[in-house]
Order: sequence, then C-alpha cells, then structure tokens
Amino acid sequence: MINDLMYIELKTGYSDDGPGWIGYVKTSKTKSTIYFNDHAFQKYNGGYSNYTDIENGDEYWISGLKKKESNRHWAGRGKIMIDRRAVDTYLSLIGEEKLPLNLFEIIDIEDRFPVERVNRLLNDRR
Repeated sequence: MINDLMYIELKTGYSDDGPGWIGYVKTSKTKSTIYFNDHAFQKYNGGYSNYTDIENGDEYWISGLKKKESNRHWAGRGKIMIDRRAVDTYLSLIGEEKLPLNLFEIIDIEDRFPVERVNRLLNDRR
C-alpha cells in the first residue's frame, strides 16, 4: 500500500462545489483503488468524476495536489477540509507560510482504510 496526500471531492449530488478534503490516503500499487476516511474508491471514467465509491456508488474527483492553483474546480466554491497533520506538508508544497482560512477548514481525519472490509465485499460479488 502507498500512502499519499490527495484531494478528494464528492461529485454525486453536487456540481463543482461538493465537500472537498485534503488528506492522507492508502492506494493499491496501481492507484486503481484508493482508501480514505472509511471509504474505498475504484477508478471510474465519469463526466465530472474519476473514481466511484465501491460500497455506495457515489462519484468523486480524486487527484494529486496542485501547487499553484486551487484544488477545487474553477466554478466550485466552499471550504476545503484539510487534515491537521497535512497542513505543514501542504504549505511546503504550495510555497506558503499560512493556510488561507477563508478557503480551508482544518479538521482531524482518522486513518480509517477499509481494505479488508472492501476486499470481502468484492470477493462476495464474484
């Protein structure tokens, strides 16, 4: 498993302003499966999404972090929730000293990666 800091945004039920997070994920070697915040996502080719939640079918946009621009779509709005543990790494990445709190909300995100639960679910579907 690979641990990465990524941007995750819920698309189902929203346009470009769904809830967004910056947090640590676990990925499979190919990054075709990503685990974050007690969810598991598989690669998906949707119009506005690139991953789908394996358990409930919700669509998400998941990507690496942008250095110069907002991680949100240009038409999106709303604060991005960022894992408290990731703030220093993110600030270093974007070359800033302070996080603009009008764009971000600092929260605690537990490392809950449902690898075993999802593997059982996928095996049961076969």
